Amino acid sequence: MLILSCSSKLRLLEGMLRRGLPDTLLVYGAVMHVNRGNPAGQEVLVDSWPEFKTVLTRPRREVVQDPSDYFTNLYTTFYRDEDTCQALLENSRAVDWGQAFQILGLQDGVYETIRDIARARGLEMETYPYRLLLHPDPPAMPQYRPDKGLRLAPVSPAHATLLNDTWKFGGNTWSLRYLCLLIRHFPSACLLGPEGTPISWCLTDPVAALTHGYTLPEHRGQHYLRSVVGMLAAQLHARGFPVYTGVLPHNEPSLHSLQRLGFRILPGVFYRLIVRPGFTQSRPASALDSGQDPAPSSGERRRTQ
Repeated sequence: MLILSCSSKLRLLEGMLRRGLPDTLLVYGAVMHVNRGNPAGQEVLVDSWPEFKTVLTRPRREVVQDPSDYFTNLYTTFYRDEDTCQALLENSRAVDWGQAFQILGLQDGVYETIRDIARARGLEMETYPYRLLLHPDPPAMPQYRPDKGLRLAPVSPAHATLLNDTWKFGGNTWSLRYLCLLIRHFPSACLLGPEGTPISWCLTDPVAALTHGYTLPEHRGQHYLRSVVGMLAAQLHARGFPVYTGVLPHNEPSLHSLQRLGFRILPGVFYRLIVRPGFTQSRPASALDSGQDPAPSSGERRRTQ
């Protein structure tokens, strides 16, 4: 196991992962952010270098100050050899199984390995399988002008509580802290009403995916989120990032809405796996147990099209 700390090696890894797209999307997005200021405080591990078989990104040890905070404790992984991946994930120096964490991956082997290790250790695991959507040509995405009196802008930290209260994965101090991190350090977009309050918004996360898209109930049915996603996609493309997200398979309205914007559904499954050693939770049961989608399409799903 090696921790890549050399900037030249990390840039070289980014190029290698780019050539493996879209299979490498999650790890690629995380490594891109590491190479561009590392706002989430991530580090990159490989089984060997330069001929690696597995890549793992994780938060630096000093970042995870609360062992029950599975939002901040975010891992991603990509493998070329499943046995090597399993060996790395089982390594307690690579993954701290005594803490709550979430891990993202695009390969079935990741799900199976984490599931088996969690079972063997008597840990809880929640599984969220998403459809992966990627926009092949962001500059060609339709741009929708907001209605008169409405204005597009980045999300403000002052609105973090509103976002936390409306996020199905939110409603607790961990999620509020995580949303504040996303708002302060990653691209975001929202549509402000006449009084300056967001009525529709979308964020991006440490793997450069679109997340927590939402429109307030009283403003649904106007396709406001399309304007927001268009603005955010332009920001990401200008910075060289891919424009992608995940949507739960049963969320047909969101899938159709994103497809109308030019997103393509890719083969395979985008897994979000949440592992907990049994900490007492401070969030309502529905926040995670409902299976609601944290992707930008979550707001669209609650609207009547």
